[in-house]
Order: sequence, then structure tokens, then C-alpha cells
Amino acid sequence: MGLLSLAIWIPIAFGALLLAIGRDEHAPMVRWMALLGAAFGFLVTLPLYGGFDPGSAAMQFVEKAAWIERFNVHYHLGVDGISLWFVPLTAFITLIVVLASWEAITERVNQYMGAFLILSGLMIGVFSALDGILFYVFFEATLIPMYLIIGIWGGPNKIYAAFKFFLYTLLGSLLMLIALIYLYNQSGGSFDIATWHRLPLGGQAQTLLFFAFFAAFAVKVPMWPVHTWLPDVHVEAPTGGSAVLAAIMLKLGAYGFVRFSLPIAPDAAREWAWLMIALSLIAVVYVGLVALVQTDMKKLVAYSSVAHMGFVTLGFFLFNELGVSGALVQMIAHGFVSGAMFLCIGVLYERVHSREIAAYGGVVETMPRFTAFALLFAMANCGLPATAGFVGEWMVILGAVKADFWIGLVAATALVFGAAYTLWMVKRVYLGPVVNDSVRGLSDIGRREFLVLALLASAVLAMGLYPRPVTDVMDASVAQLLRHVALSKLN
Repeated sequence: MGLLSLAIWIPIAFGALLLAIGRDEHAPMVRWMALLGAAFGFLVTLPLYGGFDPGSAAMQFVEKAAWIERFNVHYHLGVDGISLWFVPLTAFITLIVVLASWEAITERVNQYMGAFLILSGLMIGVFSALDGILFYVFFEATLIPMYLIIGIWGGPNKIYAAFKFFLYTLLGSLLMLIALIYLYNQSGGSFDIATWHRLPLGGQAQTLLFFAFFAAFAVKVPMWPVHTWLPDVHVEAPTGGSAVLAAIMLKLGAYGFVRFSLPIAPDAAREWAWLMIALSLIAVVYVGLVALVQTDMKKLVAYSSVAHMGFVTLGFFLFNELGVSGALVQMIAHGFVSGAMFLCIGVLYERVHSREIAAYGGVVETMPRFTAFALLFAMANCGLPATAGFVGEWMVILGAVKADFWIGLVAATALVFGAAYTLWMVKRVYLGPVVNDSVRGLSDIGRREFLVLALLASAVLAMGLYPRPVTDVMDASVAQLLRHVALSKLN
């Protein structure tokens, strides 16, 4: 079994085992088994980076076996410079979430931990799949554990939020399935994604395919105006669910654009780039303004995620190396920063049981160690230089200026809005005098919480100070993608 198969199936196997264990009297053993599964799942992803050839744009660590032979469907896996980093990122965030949920979840612990491990394997499958049906199966299967995580362990309106999440994302994906079947017929009976990349297509067919994929991926990112499900889901989801949703699941839609929309329908992508850029800029500016007026910390960070993901879709449709590479770097950086932001909110919520900004104030007086981490992540969310949040956004802004100065100028305003809503929250939650009795009685983070936040802080700083290991890996694949998209496929 190859490394990618191990990365997918180890967490799924551990998750299935946890589901079989049963009741909460086994909770301590369940937690340690979940940690073991997440740790193994992460460790098997590390050799991917060591064995990867950054000078090649070809798919590496390829595995292929017949799956449904009658329809020419294969279990076909591989990664290139575009997808490589998302595999260890997913496994790392899963490990962090298992640690962060150690004491927060006391009911149905085996089901909670099992759902996260299975979700981890499925998401890695999305980033690794090179067969259209395999991609679709993994892409849709991720909905099931996340739906259960929200619907069982969520807040008071968890059922509403879970249904909204499921329906929004499922409806968009149905159009993608039609597109996959059309490509299968046009290619003479192949579900191989690389074959679809080379398939000549007419202008109308490309446009229809582009918008079919748009329906699936734009909802998942989510882009404006189909972003309304995200704040509701984040508010109701448990802390671990919010962290994984923001850190990884939003990236599945953005990854779909760069793996399907751009290379399969390049003429339509260039024709409709103006629309994608416009929607991305609206997300960056308008949603940033919406974040400014939020009173709930989770909603503020949720809207912040929509604004930051606007940079990703903007970068993809600038059609230059700075833009596309910056968008990919932003996806990885946002995984660390947004996950950390939600986990910090979870630390406070476990103690005070409120997400309202007005319920806090002066947290630095009672939780100085925790506040140091929270401020670091907040600065990264603002795009402060030397943090992961700066690198991708700066590259996208440079790419935007290269394409059109005015696009770059509008995109750059996001740094101002990002600083405004983040610092507004920091000032009211962490700084100033202690005015609430609930804050006055807070205890600082323990060793487990310190470890979780220290791991994320290390990743945020390492990527901000030395992003080269990330960018070097993707250069060859990004260059090949742009060469491919520049050529017409009109038949």
C-alpha cells in the first residue's frame, strides 16, 4: 500500500474501530486511540515531502488499480506541487483537533473522534484523487461526518445549521456530477482527470462545464453570494468542527477550481475571469465590512474566512504565477490561522459558555499565556508580516497589481478591513479592565491547551518567516497549469 493510501485509510480504519467500541465508559481509551490514529495518519504524510521532486510538474506517488471495471473507474491517486501540502495539512489539523477536544467532549466520545478521523481520510482522498468518480465519492462523502458533527454536538440550532450545510453543498454538487458524466462520454469512456485536461471542447460546452463546476465549488469555498450557510454553521458547530471546516473543508472547493475548472475549461475560465474577480473582490471588501459589525466572535471569524478565501479565488483567476501561487499559499496559511482562531474561541467558550464579545474584556489580566497566543493568531489574521497570514495575501496583491492596478488596490483594502475587525475584537475581548465576574474567575491554559496552541503558533511563524519550502514545491506545477490554461481547447 502506497503512502497516499496509508494517509487516507489509516485514519478511516481507526475511526471505524472507534465507532465499534461503544459507550462512554470507554472514553479514556477512545481518546488515546483517536490520538494514536491521528498521529499515525500525520506521520505517514511526512515522507511525501521528503520524497517529492519539486522540479517536476508530473503527478508523484501515483497509485492505480481497477475499481469499477465496467465503467472504467479506477482507484487512482497521486499528488503534484499544487496538492502535496494539503495532505499533511489535513492530517496535522486532525491531530490538533483530537488534542483540543480531549476534555471538551464528554458524550458519545467514540462517535465524535471517529467522525473526525474518517473525515480526515476522506478529505485527503479529495486532494489525492486522479479519477473523476473517485474524487466525487470522496468530495460528497466528507459531508456525512461533518453533518453528524454539527447535528449531534452543535449548539441550540444545530439541526437547522446541519441541514443548511448539507443542502447547500449537496445541491451544488449535483451539477458537478452531470458535468463528470458529460466528460466521461466526450472522452470515449474515461474518468481520468488528466485525460479530461487534454480533451478538446467547444466554447458552449466549456461555459456550461465551467458553471456546473462553479455551482459545486463556489458553495464550498464559499464565495459571495452563496456564503450565507457558513456563519450559521460555524456558530452552531462544536469547536473542533469549526476548526476543521475553516482550516480544510473550505479548501476543497478552492482546490476544485484549480484541478477542474481552469484546466478542463480554460477558454471559459478566461472568458468569465472578470466575473470571478468581481465576486472575489466583493467577498474581500463587502464581507470584511459585514465582519466589522458582528457581536459574536465565531460569526466574526466566519465572515473573516469568507473574506480571506476571496483572496484565493481572486488569485486563481489573475492567470499569473504570483496570483496562483499566492492563492495556494493563502489556502495553507488560512488553514493554520483560521483553525487557531476558532480553537482560541473554543478555549474561552469552555470556560465562560458565551461567544458574545460583550461577555469578555481584560482576559489578558487573568489568562496572560493564552492571550499571547490569541494575539499572535489575531495578528496573523490581520496579515502581519512574519506570520503565515501575510505571505499569501501579499503574493495575491502583487499578482493583482501585475494584472491590473485597480484590482490590486481594491484587494489591498482587505488588509485594512482585516486589521479593523480583528483588532476591534482583540480590544474588547482581551484588553482593557476586567469588568465581568466570569472573566475575573478565569484560569489560564493548561499543558494540553498550551501544546495545541504552541504547535499552531510554530506553524504560523515558520511559514511566515520562511515560506520557501511551501512555494518551491508548487512552482513547477503552477507554471505548467498556467501554460495549459493559456492554450485554447476549442475544437
